Amino acid sequence: FPPTTTKTMSNITVFTNSTFYSNFTNSTGGLAHPLCPSWAVSLGYTGVAAAVCFSNFGSAWGTWKAGVSLVHTGIRHPKSIMKNVIPIVMAGVIGIYGLIVGVILGQSITKPTLARDNTYSVYTGMAHLASGLCCGLSGLVAGGCIGIVGDYGVRSVGYRASAITLFPASAPEAEGYSNVPDNEDTALDGEEISGSDDQNKLFVGMLIMLIFSEALALYGLIMALIVSQHLYTCA
Repeated sequence: FPPTTTKTMSNITVFTNSTFYSNFTNSTGGLAHPLCPSWAVSLGYTGVAAAVCFSNFGSAWGTWKAGVSLVHTGIRHPKSIMKNVIPIVMAGVIGIYGLIVGVILGQSITKPTLARDNTYSVYTGMAHLASGLCCGLSGLVAGGCIGIVGDYGVRSVGYRASAITLFPASAPEAEGYSNVPDNEDTALDGEEISGSDDQNKLFVGMLIMLIFSEALALYGLIMALIVSQHLYTCA
Protein backbone atom coordinates (compact mmCIF):
# COMPACT_ATOMS: atom_id res chain seq x y z
CA PHE A 1 0.00 0.00 0.00
CA PRO A 2 1.22 3.54 -0.67
CA PRO A 3 2.20 5.57 2.36
CA THR A 4 -0.52 7.69 3.92
CA THR A 5 -0.03 11.31 3.11
CA THR A 6 -1.34 14.39 4.79
CA LYS A 7 -3.56 15.11 1.76
CA THR A 8 -5.21 11.68 1.99
CA MET A 9 -5.90 12.07 5.69
CA SER A 10 -7.42 15.49 5.11
CA ASN A 11 -9.75 14.11 2.40
CA ILE A 12 -10.94 11.37 4.76
CA THR A 13 -11.51 13.92 7.49
CA VAL A 14 -13.52 16.18 5.18
CA PHE A 15 -15.67 13.23 3.96
CA THR A 16 -16.35 12.06 7.51
CA ASN A 17 -17.27 15.53 8.70
CA SER A 18 -19.58 16.12 5.73
CA THR A 19 -21.33 12.77 6.27
CA PHE A 20 -21.82 13.50 9.96
CA TYR A 21 -23.09 16.97 9.14
CA SER A 22 -25.64 15.75 6.60
CA ASN A 23 -27.01 12.95 8.81
CA PHE A 24 -26.90 14.39 12.31
CA THR A 25 -27.25 18.15 11.84
CA ASN A 26 -30.07 20.31 10.58
CA SER A 27 -30.08 23.34 8.33
CA THR A 28 -29.21 25.73 11.18
CA GLY A 29 -26.10 23.78 12.10
CA GLY A 30 -27.52 22.24 15.27
CA LEU A 31 -27.84 18.55 15.99
CA ALA A 32 -30.81 16.87 14.25
CA HIS A 33 -33.35 14.83 16.17
CA PRO A 34 -31.91 11.32 16.69
CA LEU A 35 -35.30 9.70 15.96
CA CYS A 36 -35.67 11.43 12.59
CA PRO A 37 -32.67 10.52 10.41
CA SER A 38 -32.72 11.01 6.66
CA TRP A 39 -32.98 7.26 5.96
CA ALA A 40 -36.19 6.77 7.99
CA VAL A 41 -38.39 7.33 4.93
CA SER A 42 -36.91 4.21 3.32
CA LEU A 43 -38.69 2.14 5.98
CA GLY A 44 -42.04 3.70 5.15
CA TYR A 45 -41.71 3.30 1.39
CA THR A 46 -40.58 -0.30 1.88
CA GLY A 47 -43.83 -0.90 3.75
CA VAL A 48 -45.79 0.62 0.85
CA ALA A 49 -44.01 -1.62 -1.66
CA ALA A 50 -44.50 -4.72 0.53
CA ALA A 51 -48.23 -4.12 0.93
CA VAL A 52 -48.88 -3.60 -2.77
CA CYS A 53 -46.45 -6.12 -4.29
CA PHE A 54 -47.10 -9.07 -1.96
CA SER A 55 -50.87 -8.58 -2.13
CA ASN A 56 -50.83 -8.40 -5.92
CA PHE A 57 -48.61 -11.47 -6.07
CA GLY A 58 -51.08 -13.43 -3.94
CA SER A 59 -53.98 -12.13 -6.02
CA ALA A 60 -52.28 -13.19 -9.25
CA TRP A 61 -51.38 -16.58 -7.79
CA GLY A 62 -54.97 -17.30 -6.75
CA THR A 63 -56.41 -16.07 -10.05
CA TRP A 64 -53.99 -18.22 -12.02
CA LYS A 65 -54.68 -21.43 -10.08
CA ALA A 66 -58.46 -21.06 -10.01
CA GLY A 67 -58.70 -19.63 -13.54
CA VAL A 68 -56.90 -22.51 -15.21
CA SER A 69 -59.17 -25.09 -13.57
CA LEU A 70 -62.25 -23.02 -14.43
CA VAL A 71 -61.34 -22.94 -18.12
CA HIS A 72 -60.62 -26.67 -18.19
CA THR A 73 -63.88 -27.50 -16.44
CA GLY A 74 -65.85 -25.16 -18.68
CA ILE A 75 -64.97 -27.24 -21.73
CA ARG A 76 -67.01 -30.15 -20.41
CA HIS A 77 -69.56 -28.22 -18.36
CA PRO A 78 -69.98 -24.61 -19.63
CA LYS A 79 -72.99 -23.80 -17.44
CA SER A 80 -70.88 -24.01 -14.29
CA ILE A 81 -68.52 -21.20 -15.32
CA MET A 82 -70.49 -18.32 -13.80
CA LYS A 83 -71.03 -20.19 -10.54
CA ASN A 84 -67.42 -21.31 -10.20
CA VAL A 85 -65.99 -17.86 -10.94
CA ILE A 86 -66.26 -17.00 -7.22
CA PRO A 87 -62.63 -18.04 -6.38
CA ILE A 88 -61.31 -15.69 -9.06
CA VAL A 89 -63.36 -12.77 -7.73
CA MET A 90 -62.22 -13.42 -4.16
CA ALA A 91 -58.60 -13.62 -5.26
CA GLY A 92 -58.91 -10.29 -7.06
CA VAL A 93 -60.19 -8.56 -3.93
CA ILE A 94 -56.87 -9.27 -2.17
CA GLY A 95 -55.09 -6.87 -4.51
CA ILE A 96 -57.54 -4.13 -3.46
CA TYR A 97 -56.54 -4.67 0.19
CA GLY A 98 -52.90 -4.01 -0.68
CA LEU A 99 -53.85 -0.94 -2.70
CA ILE A 100 -55.83 0.53 0.21
CA VAL A 101 -52.98 0.05 2.68
CA GLY A 102 -50.41 1.32 0.18
CA VAL A 103 -52.34 4.54 -0.41
CA ILE A 104 -52.83 5.14 3.32
CA LEU A 105 -49.14 4.57 4.10
CA GLY A 106 -47.99 6.68 1.17
CA GLN A 107 -50.12 9.61 2.30
CA SER A 108 -48.77 9.29 5.86
CA ILE A 109 -45.11 9.68 4.86
CA THR A 110 -44.16 13.31 5.47
CA LYS A 111 -41.53 15.12 3.46
CA PRO A 112 -38.82 17.36 4.94
CA THR A 113 -39.66 20.96 5.72
CA LEU A 114 -38.51 23.92 3.66
CA ALA A 115 -35.64 24.28 6.12
CA ARG A 116 -34.59 20.69 5.24
CA ASP A 117 -35.49 19.35 8.65
CA ASN A 118 -36.69 15.73 8.75
CA THR A 119 -39.99 15.19 10.55
CA TYR A 120 -40.50 11.51 9.65
CA SER A 121 -39.26 9.40 12.56
CA VAL A 122 -37.85 5.88 12.76
CA TYR A 123 -40.77 4.95 15.01
CA THR A 124 -43.27 5.87 12.31
CA GLY A 125 -41.16 4.16 9.64
CA MET A 126 -41.06 0.89 11.55
CA ALA A 127 -44.83 1.09 12.13
CA HIS A 128 -45.43 1.62 8.41
CA LEU A 129 -43.06 -1.21 7.54
CA ALA A 130 -44.84 -3.60 9.90
CA SER A 131 -48.19 -2.45 8.55
CA GLY A 132 -47.17 -3.14 4.97
CA LEU A 133 -45.78 -6.56 5.81
CA CYS A 134 -48.94 -7.52 7.73
CA CYS A 135 -51.17 -6.73 4.78
CA GLY A 136 -48.82 -7.97 2.06
CA LEU A 137 -47.83 -11.32 3.53
CA SER A 138 -51.37 -12.04 4.69
CA GLY A 139 -52.61 -11.35 1.18
CA LEU A 140 -49.89 -13.56 -0.28
CA VAL A 141 -50.80 -16.66 1.74
CA ALA A 142 -54.54 -15.99 1.38
CA GLY A 143 -54.20 -15.77 -2.39
CA GLY A 144 -52.31 -19.05 -2.52
CA CYS A 145 -54.90 -20.73 -0.31
CA ILE A 146 -57.77 -19.43 -2.44
CA GLY A 147 -56.03 -20.59 -5.61
CA ILE A 148 -55.41 -24.13 -4.38
CA VAL A 149 -58.87 -24.55 -2.85
CA GLY A 150 -60.48 -23.05 -5.94
CA ASP A 151 -58.44 -25.28 -8.24
CA TYR A 152 -59.52 -28.55 -6.66
CA GLY A 153 -63.00 -27.29 -5.78
CA VAL A 154 -63.89 -26.13 -9.28
CA ARG A 155 -62.61 -29.37 -10.78
CA SER A 156 -64.61 -31.44 -8.28
CA VAL A 157 -67.84 -29.55 -8.93
CA GLY A 158 -67.31 -29.82 -12.68
CA TYR A 159 -66.55 -33.53 -12.53
CA ARG A 160 -69.64 -34.19 -10.42
CA ALA A 161 -71.89 -32.12 -12.67
CA SER A 162 -70.57 -33.91 -15.76
CA ALA A 163 -71.07 -37.33 -14.16
CA ILE A 164 -67.39 -38.21 -14.44
CA THR A 165 -66.45 -41.12 -12.21
CA LEU A 166 -63.07 -41.06 -10.53
CA PHE A 167 -62.78 -44.84 -10.35
CA PRO A 168 -63.32 -47.59 -12.93
CA ALA A 169 -66.59 -49.47 -12.69
CA SER A 170 -64.75 -52.72 -11.96
CA ALA A 171 -62.73 -51.19 -9.12
CA PRO A 172 -64.04 -51.58 -5.56
CA GLU A 173 -65.50 -48.44 -4.04
CA ALA A 174 -62.85 -46.57 -2.07
CA GLU A 175 -63.59 -45.51 1.46
CA GLY A 176 -64.86 -41.93 1.58
CA TYR A 177 -65.55 -41.78 -2.18
CA SER A 178 -68.62 -42.62 -4.20
CA ASN A 179 -69.28 -43.00 -7.89
CA VAL A 180 -72.19 -41.38 -9.70
CA PRO A 181 -75.42 -43.17 -8.70
CA ASP A 182 -77.09 -45.24 -11.36
CA ASN A 183 -80.36 -43.32 -11.12
CA GLU A 184 -78.75 -40.05 -12.27
CA ASP A 185 -78.51 -39.15 -15.92
CA THR A 186 -75.27 -38.19 -17.56
CA ALA A 187 -74.90 -34.57 -18.68
CA LEU A 188 -74.79 -34.28 -22.46
CA ASP A 189 -73.54 -31.25 -24.40
CA GLY A 190 -73.01 -29.21 -21.27
CA GLU A 191 -76.44 -29.97 -19.83
CA GLU A 192 -76.54 -29.68 -16.06
CA ILE A 193 -77.74 -32.54 -13.94
CA SER A 194 -80.71 -31.36 -11.91
CA GLY A 195 -81.26 -32.45 -8.34
CA SER A 196 -77.64 -33.42 -7.70
CA ASP A 197 -77.22 -33.11 -3.94
CA ASP A 198 -73.59 -34.14 -4.04
CA GLN A 199 -72.78 -31.34 -6.46
CA ASN A 200 -74.37 -28.75 -4.19
CA LYS A 201 -72.55 -30.13 -1.17
CA LEU A 202 -69.23 -29.84 -3.00
CA PHE A 203 -69.95 -26.26 -3.99
CA VAL A 204 -71.02 -25.22 -0.48
CA GLY A 205 -67.94 -26.86 1.03
CA MET A 206 -65.67 -25.07 -1.43
CA LEU A 207 -67.40 -21.76 -0.73
CA ILE A 208 -66.91 -22.09 3.04
CA MET A 209 -63.21 -22.84 2.59
CA LEU A 210 -62.87 -19.84 0.28
CA ILE A 211 -64.53 -17.53 2.82
CA PHE A 212 -62.15 -18.53 5.60
CA SER A 213 -59.21 -18.25 3.22
CA GLU A 214 -60.26 -14.71 2.32
CA ALA A 215 -60.54 -13.92 6.03
CA LEU A 216 -56.76 -14.34 6.37
CA ALA A 217 -56.20 -11.33 4.11
CA LEU A 218 -58.91 -9.40 5.94
CA TYR A 219 -57.16 -10.01 9.27
CA GLY A 220 -53.96 -8.61 7.83
CA LEU A 221 -55.80 -5.56 6.48
CA ILE A 222 -57.39 -4.79 9.85
CA MET A 223 -54.08 -5.14 11.68
CA ALA A 224 -52.30 -3.02 9.08
CA LEU A 225 -54.81 -0.19 9.50
CA ILE A 226 -54.41 -0.28 13.28
CA VAL A 227 -50.60 -0.31 13.25
CA SER A 228 -50.41 2.44 10.63
CA GLN A 229 -52.01 4.87 13.10
CA HIS A 230 -48.98 4.71 15.42
CA LEU A 231 -47.17 7.92 14.53
CA TYR A 232 -44.43 10.07 16.01
CA THR A 233 -43.42 13.33 14.35
CA CYS A 234 -40.31 15.27 15.23
CA ALA A 235 -41.12 18.90 15.96
